[in-house]
Amino acid sequence: MSRLAAGVVLVTAQEPPLDPDDPDAPAGEDAGMTATAFMSVSLDPPLALVSLREGSRMDDLLAEQPLWAVSILAEDQRHIAGRFAMKGRISDRLLFRELSWTRGEVSGAPLLTEALAALELRTEQRVTAGDHTLVIGRVLTARVPSTEGGPLLYYRGNYRRLG
Repeated sequence: MSRLAAGVVLVTAQEPPLDPDDPDAPAGEDAGMTATAFMSVSLDPPLALVSLREGSRMDDLLAEQPLWAVSILAEDQRHIAGRFAMKGRISDRLLFRELSWTRGEVSGAPLLTEALAALELRTEQRVTAGDHTLVIGRVLTARVPSTEGGPLLYYRGNYRRLG
């Protein structure tokens, strides 16, 4: 499968508040994860799918938080992909600090302002597939914040550019 080129995305979500019944309770933290197993599933209704390692932080989070987002990374955002793919990394709060992002109007999740495209989704279905969970989400919002450059690709274990 390393011979199949894949686009690279940043999947994000905001943890639910620690106490949803208390309006003064602190909001949950933002979480992010690099993914290469992301694809369009359907145009009508608009559905997309991401594959998450079972038991990963994002898998656990999306099991309880139905709203999430995806920023499709541009070729000059390799550093972002690497940052959110690190094992044993520092807290996500620190990883987001140096990035230019806005909060999604529907999901509340971080969306990169210079991504090729940004989507907000609501989980419609979760399917266990081996050691992964396929999360199928309905696209609620979609925008194209940046039209510069090409997509960031992952091929044979490395990040690549088109051409």
